Amino acid sequence: MEEFIARGFAATRLDDIAKRAGVAKGTIYLHFKDKESMFEELVRIVIVPVVARLTALPPPAGSVRDLIEAFAGNFLKEVIGTRRGDLVRLIVAEGPRFPAVADFYYREVVSRGIAAMRALIELGIARGEIREKDLARYPQILVAPAMIAVIWQSLFARHAPLDAQDMLRVHLDLIFGERRTT
Repeated sequence: MEEFIARGFAATRLDDIAKRAGVAKGTIYLHFKDKESMFEELVRIVIVPVVARLTALPPPAGSVRDLIEAFAGNFLKEVIGTRRGDLVRLIVAEGPRFPAVADFYYREVVSRGIAAMRALIELGIARGEIREKDLARYPQILVAPAMIAVIWQSLFARHAPLDAQDMLRVHLDLIFGERRTT
């Protein structure tokens, strides 16, 4: 993971990975057919379990907004300020040049997250918590603050720190209406 994060997908060499791991390059080929399959396994180990935990939502006892806030809070804690966030940024940066890697990431990570968000949106619409029915067609809107936070963290945080939690609150106020305090 450290080699991919430090060098990017394109510049990472299996020789460097082997050296960092303290093994011969041939040892890597006993487990992986190439750099792409090694990267895919890295994503399966580091990110896919997080997505599985985040998308395995409990039965909707509370409001949909509460569920989304819990999801987003966990995402912020487990991805934004961690090396996982660096992997997400790597996909964003290098995915266009490596469509097979982007396709894999879409299948294993993005499609699962989008499906979970769409299900929450549909539940919110059915319960009358979300008025804008077209939101279900664009669940990406719901997760947009998380993606902005991932990108902002690596590019601009040193210039203008972002309070991702508060940005999410404002975003959810736009979708659900301001949270009432009782």
